[in-house]
Amino acid sequence: MAVDIIIPEMGESVRTGVVSRWAVADGETVKRDQLVMELETDKITAEITAPTAGRLKHLVKVGETVPVGAVVARVEEGAGAAQGPAPEPKAAPAAKAAAQPAPAANGHADAGVRATPLAEKIAKEQGIDLSKVQGTGPGGKIREQDVTGFSQSRAATTTAAAPAAPARPVGGTRPGTRRERVTPLRNRIAQRLVEAQHTAAMLTTYNEVDMTNVMALRSRYKEEFEKKHGIGLGFMSFFVKAACQALKAAPIVNAYLVQGQDGAMEVEYHDHVDISVAVSTPKGLTVPVLRNVQSMSFAQIEVAIKELAARARDGKLTLDELQGGTFTVTNGGIFGSMWSMPILNAPQTAILGMHAIKNRPVEHPDKPGEIALRPMMYLAMSYDHRLLDGQESVKFLVNIKNAIERPERLMLEL
Repeated sequence: MAVDIIIPEMGESVRTGVVSRWAVADGETVKRDQLVMELETDKITAEITAPTAGRLKHLVKVGETVPVGAVVARVEEGAGAAQGPAPEPKAAPAAKAAAQPAPAANGHADAGVRATPLAEKIAKEQGIDLSKVQGTGPGGKIREQDVTGFSQSRAATTTAAAPAAPARPVGGTRPGTRRERVTPLRNRIAQRLVEAQHTAAMLTTYNEVDMTNVMALRSRYKEEFEKKHGIGLGFMSFFVKAACQALKAAPIVNAYLVQGQDGAMEVEYHDHVDISVAVSTPKGLTVPVLRNVQSMSFAQIEVAIKELAARARDGKLTLDELQGGTFTVTNGGIFGSMWSMPILNAPQTAILGMHAIKNRPVEHPDKPGEIALRPMMYLAMSYDHRLLDGQESVKFLVNIKNAIERPERLMLEL
């Protein structure tokens, strides 16, 4: 008897996905609940498992777009696979890397190797056997950095012996040009960014913040903080707490501008503060949400950000973790950005942009007329002018500036 493997419902905003990889080859046996396929959608990477034990039959190919409800494979029951859930895969220790299973006939790693979808994609394109790549991700999982590092190392030993083959021209363009299909996530990012600029009256206000006191406080207590909470104390938690405090003082910034049932514009207020934190991943920018920040401590914020960032990079975020934020914080400073204009994360009303910290000569805050070299950061706040006036936006950003420059007041919630 054959049992169909069907693409399940993943939320009403997800209707299609792209088959990013088959974890089990066509014709191989599987166990019940074993991972057989990964589906990349515009929001998450979904794992599709076997509903029963038996022999797997692929009905679609890697790269195909399939809708929710589509039959993508079948499992012939009683075809030699043992019943029962598949055991969790265990990562092989580095010392035993040479004892990993041999590659499949197609030159790629077999289904026992754990790797991210992007690592699988890069390996397939470059003909790399993943069983020969040492993973540095959680539990020994192979990440795209591991594959590219392996590729560079391999190229360094072969370049002198064999020149690179000429690239295949694309559509009459010059040699060395290639094209890749845009991923569902990147396509969705593009749509949302264009939509935000077309539907909102977006405006940006700027300010600068003196980071001296936050840096001193962090330096003084970072070891004790990490020892007690098991997590480092970063700058993001200060800005998330400052934003939360400013949002409680200005609820309109924490609101949405929405269309009512009669077509008239309405303001949707929120008693909770759910802050989206922008995370850069190999596939594009994601904005997982920290829920109920108004009830979180600095340590809870740091732990939540670290966990969400790791899940985002591994493509393991759920739809719930990506929806419903009321305000966004993004930090281009980690890449060295000095100045930028962040784009709204619709339907949110505002977004805060952080930037790199640089020593600059400014007037000493406690000694008027005296110039001092201080660690400064530019802040940018983009907002929807349909709902927020300039005065409200400037005051909101000044509230964040004041909280960062006097972090003791922030920690005491004053």
